[in-house]
Parts: sequence; C-alpha cells; structure tokens
Amino acid sequence: MPETPPTAHRQPAPNSALLQTRRPALPLALCLALSTLLSACERTSQAPQHGAMPPPEVGVVVVEPGPVGLQTELPGRIEPYRVAQIGARVAGILQKRLFEEGSEVQAGQALYQIDPEPFQLARDSAQANVLKAEAALAQAQDVQQRYGPLAEDGAVSQQALVAARLAVQQATADLASARASVQTAQLNLGYARVSSPIAGRVGQTLVTEGALVGQGQVTPLTTVQQLDPVYVNFTQSADEVLRLQRSLAQGQLKRVRGTQAASVRIVLPDGSEYPRTGKLFFSGVTVDASTGQVTLRAEVPNPERLLMPGLYARVRLEQAQASEGLLLPQQAVKRTQTGNTVMVVAPDGGVSVRAVQIAQAVSGQWVVLSGLKAGEQVMVDGFQKLRGNAPVKPVPWKRAPEATPTPGTPGTTGTKP
Repeated sequence: MPETPPTAHRQPAPNSALLQTRRPALPLALCLALSTLLSACERTSQAPQHGAMPPPEVGVVVVEPGPVGLQTELPGRIEPYRVAQIGARVAGILQKRLFEEGSEVQAGQALYQIDPEPFQLARDSAQANVLKAEAALAQAQDVQQRYGPLAEDGAVSQQALVAARLAVQQATADLASARASVQTAQLNLGYARVSSPIAGRVGQTLVTEGALVGQGQVTPLTTVQQLDPVYVNFTQSADEVLRLQRSLAQGQLKRVRGTQAASVRIVLPDGSEYPRTGKLFFSGVTVDASTGQVTLRAEVPNPERLLMPGLYARVRLEQAQASEGLLLPQQAVKRTQTGNTVMVVAPDGGVSVRAVQIAQAVSGQWVVLSGLKAGEQVMVDGFQKLRGNAPVKPVPWKRAPEATPTPGTPGTTGTKP
C-alpha cells in the first residue's frame, strides 16, 4: 500500500475581525503627516519673506520752472578794428627804426627816419625861388605903376601898358608856383619821418636800416593794428540772419544799454568766456549766391589786448530771459529714432517713457520746451537697474564733482538735438 504522506502542520487561520481592524492604520498615518506638511507650507507662504530684494534706487530730479536765458553760439574770427599799412612815401635811405616791435604806439608817433638831407636842400631851393619870384613881381608892379600916368599923357602906347599888366600877372603866378614848391618840399621833408596814422600795436618791421625805400613805388615798412575794440567776423545763413533780426525787433535778444545792437559774449578757444560784453551789428547787406551766407560783425572791447587778430572764437548771443523755463541735466535726455525722451518716475515708483522737446543747452542743462510738467520726477541715473515694469525707489540725484557737461545732442557730442 502506498504510504500516506505526512500531514502538514497547519497554522491557525487568523481572525477576520482582527484583520479588518488593523488594515486601515497605515493610510491614516500618512494622511495625518500630509495634512501637517500642508499646514506648515501654508503658514510658510503666508509668513513675510525677509530675504526679498527691495526696489532699486535711481537718481531723479524734480522739474521746477525758473528763469532761463537762451543763447545761440556762432563761430567766428577776431579781426582788428583798424589796420594801417605803413609805407615809405618818398625815396631815400632808411636811417633809423624808432620803435620796438610789438609795442603800443600813438597816432602821429614817428616809426622810421629816412635820410632828410636831400629834402632839406630841395626845400631851401624852393624858398630861394620864392624870393626870386617876389623880386620879379615887385619889378613888374613898378613898371605897371610908371606906365599908367605915361599912357594917359600919350608918352607910352597902350600896348606897352597892357604888356606891363601881363608881366605883373605872370610874376604873380610864378610867385604862387614857387611858394607851392616850398610846400611840396616841406611835405616831402615831413614824409622822410614816417609816422603812424593810428594808435595801436605795431608789428614786425619789414626793412632794416640802410635799405633804399620808396624808389618808384611805396615800400611797405610795417603794420599798425588798432586792437581796442576788435571785431569778430562770422557768417550765418540768410534764414538765420532774418530770424536774428526778427528776434531783435521783438525784444527776444538782449540789447546793449543805450544802443539798438544785440548784446553778445565771446567764448575763447579754451572754452572760457571773455569777461567783456560786445555788441552785434548786422553789417552784411548781400547774400553770397554760392553759399547763401551773410557776413555779420560783432564789436568787443579789448583793453587788455587778450583778443588777438586771427584768433578763433565763438559769438554767444544772449537772448531775452524766459521767466518760466524747465531745465534738465543733459544725461537725463536720451535720443531715439522718434525723438528725445526721458524716464519719468511716478510717486508709486512706476517708470514711464516721456517724449520731450528741447531747445538748447544752458550751463550743462537742456532747456525743455514741452513734454514735462512742474513737480514731475525725471530719472537721471540708474537706467541699468530697470527690470521691466518693476517699481523703483527715487532718490535725489547728485552731480558728480568730476563730471563736466558737454554741449551737444543727447548721446552725442557737440551737435544740436
């Protein structure tokens, strides 16, 4: 008979009620943990974030109206008020130079001495001819006086009396000619001492002692220039000249006290302003057909001789002062394809772009014609801190000590916006 397999050891069946009681214990714990974690996350999200970045600070200026004097600058050259070309008017040997080159001379002051001896001899000869002509006249008059009564008595003919009268007229003419010769000789003697016709600064001498001058033509010797006042000559387009004349007529340009000329200031090549005020004359009356330019001239006092002929300078026209003008630092204005713009900061820190119209630079600031209102905050620096539409914190802008404003177009140098 086959062997009966041994009976396997059987575990007692678990109690079904106990299994139903223990089975949900693990999910309940997980639910409680998740609930606690979610509550903590909610509390964390509701708590203030102490590590958040504050709004970036940007420098702003508050637009405030004030008196503004507009100016216009035009390039020009310094010219002497008067120029005298000194030359030898008589022929002779130059003996002396009587001045120091570059010194100030007065009107009538002697500059050169030409050998005067030939002219003295010519004067003495002319004076001797005067004496001779006077004797001849006296003799002719004596003959005429004697012939008068004789002609009445018939002792001499009328023809002889007429001849005596003509002899008196001839002797009178000869005397006048001799006296004129004396004056000519005296004049040539005076020309031998060459003098300056005007007061001014004498230039470099063109001849030296011992030179033969004035032989057949006037020999240039030196130049005297009157340098107080001086002229500043410049050209301007016809349209701008008409605009300047209209501004002067309407009182938009400052006038020199007591005159009808516009007041001007001179800017030297080093950028400094000449301390004395000049006056502008509209001297040009013809427009150059090839360039459309008109030549203008300003007269400027120059007692210190600081302004030299040929010096480049800029003529600054002072326009009438605007009582309610708006000024902005030049770096606050940016040039775009559509025009000039600025960044305006609102009270809540919002930043917006604003288009503005500007006139020119005055003391390193742009004169704003339109686009801004008094009291608005305009950003000057901190543009790199802008991040989209994020708000900013405006703080008063302070000019850097080393910053030197450059007149010109915003974002460029030396051009008009």
